Amino acid sequence: MRILVIEDESRIQAFVRRGLEAEGYGVVTAGDGYDGLSLARSGDWDLVVLDLLLPGVNGLRVLQELHREHPQLPVVILSARGDLRTKLKGFELGACDYIAKPFALDELLARVRVQLRRAAPPEEDDHVLHAGHVVLDLARRQARVGAVVTDLSDREFRLLHHLLVHVGEVISRERLLADVWGYDFDPGSNVVDVCVRRLRQKLGPDAHIETVRHAGYRLAAA
Repeated sequence: MRILVIEDESRIQAFVRRGLEAEGYGVVTAGDGYDGLSLARSGDWDLVVLDLLLPGVNGLRVLQELHREHPQLPVVILSARGDLRTKLKGFELGACDYIAKPFALDELLARVRVQLRRAAPPEEDDHVLHAGHVVLDLARRQARVGAVVTDLSDREFRLLHHLLVHVGEVISRERLLADVWGYDFDPGSNVVDVCVRRLRQKLGPDAHIETVRHAGYRLAAA
């Protein structure tokens, strides 16, 4: 698997590269936002490790462009900016995970493995989930409601997948934050509500994603 590391600090860049290569990954590095974005656009990558404080083009802009052009590409942020506001912004722009510096290499490797497993193609005989009018194609990462087929962002796909796996159950916002976003947020965060709103807009009323007052969300079975 091929991983792009966009990091301007040469010491950290070399440290991350050696760790990933020791795990058997093919690694290419970039030292600024311009080169990182150019490489990300031109290569066939399985995952990107992205710093935010980059010369040239800042990491959030790189993330925004990558998510717009390659919404299925997993991006793990590795940054000295550990405040909640920046973390939330990173997830809203499409990051799959966020690790604050200083960091442990073992933690980074573990989180990279998780993201690569999530992005791996499913088995051919088990590539569709459905409930009611909603059909989710796991291989193509597309949702179909009736005759309308819709492409989903990584976060939208994971959220809908979670609701389909637990169809008929009420899933709290806190659980969705932990299971879909993979991070313990402030319960006051509205990222789940924003993502649900986007899903409803894309899928339409026949998807039956219900809000259960003071409890969470539920995908109706029919």
